[in-house]
Amino acid sequence: MKYWLAGICLCFVLILAGCGSSGDQSASVSDIPDEPDKETVTSEFENSAGESIETLIDNNFYLLDVVSGDRSTSANVYATRLYSVDELEELFKQTEGPDEISDKKNGQQIMIYDDVFITLKPSEEDDDVTLIEVADRNFVRENYSPNYLNTFFTFALLNSLFGSNWSQTRMDTCQNGGCYGGYTSTYRSDDGSGGTGSTVRRGTSGYRGGGPDAGK
Repeated sequence: MKYWLAGICLCFVLILAGCGSSGDQSASVSDIPDEPDKETVTSEFENSAGESIETLIDNNFYLLDVVSGDRSTSANVYATRLYSVDELEELFKQTEGPDEISDKKNGQQIMIYDDVFITLKPSEEDDDVTLIEVADRNFVRENYSPNYLNTFFTFALLNSLFGSNWSQTRMDTCQNGGCYGGYTSTYRSDDGSGGTGSTVRRGTSGYRGGGPDAGK
């Protein structure tokens, strides 16, 4: 009887421990580790012959979060305290000129490299942190709100990238909200037209990686 009760208690403790460890852990810029000095990172970009812009970002900045989208697509969100949005824009442009670059709107800017969209914005959580979202064309096509992207680029350009009827098709899909409007520090995604409740999910698993201290 004594061993039976002990077994039940042990199972109960294991269940509680499992529940505690399986809860989502929100990404926070407070998790950013100590970064190398700014001159070192700038030098890495300036002496980067042959490296893609996304590889350089992954090698030099902290991977804060991974955003999961429709059709098994995802986007990586990096964070740094070293550079402002304007400084990163200049650093990236000098390293590899983008195919397209938007004006800065509401503190945000998007740069398009081949099949990669790079969004720069200040963190809502900490004004001293700049977020760098790296999303491939498939993620943008399948998840982004056309109204949000139209803040930065014309529908003509977007349709040339994603298909002649993409903007109208996505508008129909996003009519009731729920399309991705860029990374935020909350669990909802504003689709640029007032709708929320996106199928796109912030990566809250506690997964961390990237950056110079990740052993990559």
